[in-house]
Amino acid sequence: MPALNFITQLKDVGINDIATVGGKNASLGEMLRNLSGLGIQIPQGFVITVDAYYQFIRFNNLDEVIREIAGNIDCDNLESLRRGGLQIRQLIRNSKFPKDLSEAIIEAYYALSATYEQAVTDVAVRSSATAEDLPDASFAGQQETYLNVRGPAALIDSVRNCFASLFTDRAISYRQRFGYDHFQVGLSVCIQKMVRSDLGASGVAFSLDTESGFKDVVVINGSWGLGEMIVQGSVSPDEFITFKPLLHEGYAAIVEKKMGQKDKMMVYGDGPDARVRIIPVDKSSQHQFCLSEEQILQLSKWVCTIETYYSTLKNHWCPMDVEWALDGLSKQLFIVQARPETIHSRKKNNDFTEYFITDEKRSSNIVCKGISVGDKIAAGKVHIMHSLDKRLEGFDFKPGEILVTDMTDPDWEPIMKIAGAIITNKGGRTCHAAIVAREMGVPAIVGCGNATEVLNDEQTVTVSCAEGELGLVYNGELEYTVTTTSLDDLPVIQTPLMLNVGTPGMAFQFAHLPNKGVGLAREEFIINNYIQAHPLALLHHRQLNDAELSKSIAAMIKGFKDEEDYFVQKLAFGIARIAAAFYPHKVIVRFSDFKSNEYYNLPGGKYFEPAEENPMIGWRGASRYYSDAFKPAFALECKAIKWVREVMGFKNVVVMIPFCRTVSELHKVQHTMQEFGLERGVDGLEIYLMAEVPSNIILADEFAPLIDGFSIGSNDLTQLTLGLDRDSALVADIYDERNHAVKKMITHLIRTAKQHQVKVGICGQGPSDHPDFAQFLVENGIDSISVTPDSILKTIKAIHEIEMKLGVAQPEPVADKQLIFQ
Repeated sequence: MPALNFITQLKDVGINDIATVGGKNASLGEMLRNLSGLGIQIPQGFVITVDAYYQFIRFNNLDEVIREIAGNIDCDNLESLRRGGLQIRQLIRNSKFPKDLSEAIIEAYYALSATYEQAVTDVAVRSSATAEDLPDASFAGQQETYLNVRGPAALIDSVRNCFASLFTDRAISYRQRFGYDHFQVGLSVCIQKMVRSDLGASGVAFSLDTESGFKDVVVINGSWGLGEMIVQGSVSPDEFITFKPLLHEGYAAIVEKKMGQKDKMMVYGDGPDARVRIIPVDKSSQHQFCLSEEQILQLSKWVCTIETYYSTLKNHWCPMDVEWALDGLSKQLFIVQARPETIHSRKKNNDFTEYFITDEKRSSNIVCKGISVGDKIAAGKVHIMHSLDKRLEGFDFKPGEILVTDMTDPDWEPIMKIAGAIITNKGGRTCHAAIVAREMGVPAIVGCGNATEVLNDEQTVTVSCAEGELGLVYNGELEYTVTTTSLDDLPVIQTPLMLNVGTPGMAFQFAHLPNKGVGLAREEFIINNYIQAHPLALLHHRQLNDAELSKSIAAMIKGFKDEEDYFVQKLAFGIARIAAAFYPHKVIVRFSDFKSNEYYNLPGGKYFEPAEENPMIGWRGASRYYSDAFKPAFALECKAIKWVREVMGFKNVVVMIPFCRTVSELHKVQHTMQEFGLERGVDGLEIYLMAEVPSNIILADEFAPLIDGFSIGSNDLTQLTLGLDRDSALVADIYDERNHAVKKMITHLIRTAKQHQVKVGICGQGPSDHPDFAQFLVENGIDSISVTPDSILKTIKAIHEIEMKLGVAQPEPVADKQLIFQ
């Protein structure tokens, strides 16, 4: 066969050419041919076909010897795998190219260089295997990529190394695990013009949430310089999340911007023997996001376009894993890779599995924290490994042990697949450890910072990824439960069931539960966890002469314009994540309801909070918002809501006023809201009142015309109706939402609300704890019930039981939300 048949232009291949050019190159060519016209920029290049790889193997008579060595490898034995893989790679690296093939490669390289008006241009040399990016397994990252290759000699050497990388330890182990014959997998190589991201930024993007599988977001990770640092887990990247449906409608729907620790970057090297090198990032850049908001939105739209194209091509939803690069010279974005996501897209069941730690004293046992990967819990003995090299002569990592290390790379996969859990010092949600852990179904906590220092070999720990986006490592083996329920088996109910969602990081994981939205999203949870400072301290810390506080706040707000921008955007991001998860259903956001002692405990709070004898019935809720002392802080809350609704487009957000004692107070709060751009009825804004003070019930006739709905706060309503402190153990036996007096209050409110055609729901703890209380509410005609996610299953069953007794007709099941392709 003439050597020229071994070379083809990247733009001339497509998705049907996997057998010829491998999955990665087929995908790149497909996009170059069909998506460039839509504005997506992809660097040009050419492809060395799989036939060229086979020709190379035949020319050097490597077939039988490779077959024999590979046949003797025990992939469960690290030493056998390392020795056998190294032997095969050395054979390939020591082999020569057929002359006509090497000449054809060099000629194509000079032609590519001429396209960019250079004698010898810088290129990326990317491996592309024929088994890569298939729907049943992701072989991504199993072969090598070489960056900043310049000149024919370096190019030929890199291509040969790509051929050898078909037999890296991880590739051999991976193929064996998925049942692929080593000799049915061929390798193609793409020679692609480099994007100067060494002077800009790069990263990865997924067209779904990588932890929950939530379909309606784009998750972007990015860092300065070449992208290898993110995959290696050497840096904790910036993270951005956008909401697809509102992106399609033209909104700037960025629902998360999280600053990473970008202290190192990979750039071009100084010479032919050092193509790349790692340098420190200057302090100023460390504290800046690597993408502007305009670039985040542009990249998100490109990812959506790519997903839509592949979903249409394959005739089913096809979430994508995309690599991107920002050229530091031209300031333009490029897509350098795209492959199908293969973890959540393979999941077929509709089971709801919950992990719960039952030890109530667990908070005192936390050893270290990091980024949670997955939603499972595991316990086992710690096995710290600083490298693989010291284990060559005695592989002693036992199945089920907790792997603790600085960071992993693909060579660690044989160990990772038998680990009970994985903990790393470094890395973000898209680092190697996180990607492999998801695919293997192993809980992992990455980016802990100091796990190898604070944990000890043989120490028993519990690794929890079931408590939100923060992964927690507990000392000792804590008791936990696992429950699995098929959502398909749940009965259909007529009463709208909503969820109480406090933690934005858990919202995407709850989105698939049967629900009609969120009945209570508490701002104070977001302020505590996202903002972590008293709002007035943020605004006025410079006047307090507290150097430590000012230093802490200065560190918090890096990446934002100022303290106000920090508070508004961080609060907006927290609200928006919840609003996105349950869109287009209503999400009722309660303005902050900290008591003075709770606000006091926030950084800077001691300068602004009074000492109250009984904060529970003191300066809280509505009484703060219009007061001169707190009004500037409430302004920030209003601005955040306005940003979420008007800039991001979440018109499903409803605001709720808590602990409003009098009708006069309600007027004052609404007037204050208007000052800061929030007015009932304007742009569809609805205002709900938390019905938790007896006066709300007694004066319901007067409150109702001023609001769009009541939401019963059964916790405070019970304590104020019965005149007891719900936090006091001395009277705990009296506290019961099912007390006849409380029920009479609720019955009266429901009746009055209906007379005024105002919605009335409940978001208090009562129906979550007591199924019979939920049945009482249904019997009295409540419009909606909002419960905690962990009680949704028992509540559905209780409601169904009472609706059957009442003879209420059952509606047809509502179809799941479908992804919008545009």
